[in-house]
Amino acid sequence: MAHATRDEVLRALDQVIDPVSGRSVVQEDIVQGLVVRDGNVGFAVEVDARRGAGAEPLRQACEDAVAKLPGVHSVTAVLTAHQAAPARQAPPRAPHAHRPEPAAPPAPQGIPGVAAIIAVASGKGGVGKSTVAANLAIALARQGLKVGLMDADIYGPSVPRLFDIREKPRAEGKKIVPIEKYGIKIMSLGFLIKEEEAVVWRGPMVQSALTQMLNDTLWAPLDILVLDMPPGTGDAQLTISQRAPLRGAVIVSTPQDIALIDARKGIAMFAKTQVPVLGIVENMSTFICPNCGHESHIFGHGGARAEAKRMGVPFLGEIPLVPVIRETSDAGRPIVATAPDSAEAHAFLAIAKEVATSVAGKQRTAPRIVLE
Repeated sequence: MAHATRDEVLRALDQVIDPVSGRSVVQEDIVQGLVVRDGNVGFAVEVDARRGAGAEPLRQACEDAVAKLPGVHSVTAVLTAHQAAPARQAPPRAPHAHRPEPAAPPAPQGIPGVAAIIAVASGKGGVGKSTVAANLAIALARQGLKVGLMDADIYGPSVPRLFDIREKPRAEGKKIVPIEKYGIKIMSLGFLIKEEEAVVWRGPMVQSALTQMLNDTLWAPLDILVLDMPPGTGDAQLTISQRAPLRGAVIVSTPQDIALIDARKGIAMFAKTQVPVLGIVENMSTFICPNCGHESHIFGHGGARAEAKRMGVPFLGEIPLVPVIRETSDAGRPIVATAPDSAEAHAFLAIAKEVATSVAGKQRTAPRIVLE
């Protein structure tokens, strides 16, 4: 059976009428980020923030209309909202007016059946964060833990390539069944889009996609869910920190100064959201020649260890810069899964032991913001 086309999907959505406007969702231009790939369809239904969850029937109607099309295997529709501009500016506060102390925000809700969630993050791209996250997840599983890995990098998902996963997750009711490989449960938006296809989504759509992957994936039962975070300290990181009760964060950096500057920003961001930093990993620490075994410090050496000591956070270990890690990652066969007895895998396994010990001893309190 031929797969449904983008035009066919749009025609189906054009039959869904928004009860508020009386026009179709296509005419209203509230269908955003439409992705159609091999019979798998994803999009967002963006409504005014004042409608909120009340627009859920409209989202469901859109999803149902597309699901009825021949050649559609799965449909993922998320409800997003944008804030309308205020009608007028609020009057200025009187001088020296008493400002009541803001109440602490509610604690992030946990995921049923998931004991702990940790983030693997970096202040900048290109430091091998996703490679570390993938191998760390497998290393934790090799210790007998039930582990999941969620690719939270919406704009640049790497997990499908790192695990050579080409299949699409299936739906079970309104939930998504994660794909299992090497003993861990895996979910990524990259499973639903082409590798070379750009995701052009605004902030609210990214937030909804992250929330849906967290809450609508059948993760349970898990001891640890590892989140492969996008690089930087932006919207996605804040969304995760606010909506997931992170037990802690692992910061990945290379030894050179410019990477360490950005690593400091990542540590500072997690400090502001009261997420404990489990430690720093120095990736690409030392280049080891595969022919003669000679060691070269291409990016410097020991910078992350020194930075960890300076900032008072644990140093978790060093990952060498060796061709085999790059080769196994590009081939979708992470080194810890395919060569667990190698020296490179032992480096990841040692870090995993440190992380597991730290996670077992840390509990996160709700973040609290005070305006001075």
